[in-house]
Amino acid sequence: MDKEEAKNMNKSDLITALMVKNNLTEKQATDIINLVFDRFTKTLKDGGRIEIRGFGSFTVRQYKAYKGRNPKLGEYVEVKAKRLPFFKVGRELKKMADGK
Repeated sequence: MDKEEAKNMNKSDLITALMVKNNLTEKQATDIINLVFDRFTKTLKDGGRIEIRGFGSFTVRQYKAYKGRNPKLGEYVEVKAKRLPFFKVGRELKKMADGK
């Protein structure tokens, strides 16, 4: 994959790259990618943590309820407590992104 191709990547690009690199059928590559994403999703939903050395880690963080402001109307609204996924970049990825 050259730099032009690497600017954006979506799920179908990942499937195609897996197919080409490992000589797989589209169905095999799709099944593998779906398996990985499904396991990641289930792990985070169940409160687990995903760590990929050299890349980063995923967790779910709990956020408390707070009063927010609707920017369109200027009114204050109550924002409910929520859980959201959080990604912390790994040291190696950070260095690579910084061009080091």
